[in-house]
Amino acid sequence: MNNNFKTITPFLKWAGGKRWFVSGFNDLIPRNFDRYIEPFLGGGAVFFHLQPKVALLGDSNRELIETYSAIRNSWRNVLRYLHIHHRRHSRDYYYKIREKIPKTKAERAARFIYLNRTCWNGLYRVNLQGEFNVPIGSKMDVLYAEDDFRAISKLLKNVDLFSCDFEDLVDDARGGDLVFVDPPYTVRHNKNAFIKYNEKLFSWWDQERLYYAVKRAKKRGAKIIGTNAFHHSVKSLYKGEFELKRLSRASSISSKNESRARYDELLILG
Repeated sequence: MNNNFKTITPFLKWAGGKRWFVSGFNDLIPRNFDRYIEPFLGGGAVFFHLQPKVALLGDSNRELIETYSAIRNSWRNVLRYLHIHHRRHSRDYYYKIREKIPKTKAERAARFIYLNRTCWNGLYRVNLQGEFNVPIGSKMDVLYAEDDFRAISKLLKNVDLFSCDFEDLVDDARGGDLVFVDPPYTVRHNKNAFIKYNEKLFSWWDQERLYYAVKRAKKRGAKIIGTNAFHHSVKSLYKGEFELKRLSRASSISSKNESRARYDELLILG
């Protein structure tokens, strides 16, 4: 972990994001490790909180990983296009940009961030053709006061980014590494327990694959920390091999604050 760092705010809002976790349960996150490995990157709240010196980051969402890569390699160009989106944002402009796929990586990254910040509740969802189809939301700001793409770019310089299956990264973990896993929450006998944000659902078979992958990584000496559904099927899967804790959080996927309830999540430590 980097002990000489400034606070960096995640630049994306992500369904299932862990900002609540790093703000409320900071003391449960390990600090001493060699490499940081996160195969379900999303908004990267834990990564930005720890700011590791060396990291392997991955996600099955290719657009997401390309966006991180573009910020790392060309953050000024990404920011330049975001300024354009900020000036031109309107309902008509949003749907025009939603339908258009730019040619350059920097433009595509700026589009990805723009849609994330102005769509309904920051939701990422695609149709069966893989096309982003979330309607416009109520937020008007495309640029935030806390944005620091230069600092994000600098932090990502020592990071290897992969768009791949989670097992590929977990199987690379070795003694001294910290592996943080935060998969889509699927439980046994109810494959739609987690809202189907993407065209490919994280199945119970994937849950089992993840369990065996982190179990192998633990035996190789890696530290494991994971979040998952607080459900008897998931608890039974990890019971005996890992330490399990119950955490409470507020739901963030709702258009009205008053309708947001509190939910339990499972913390897995090993």
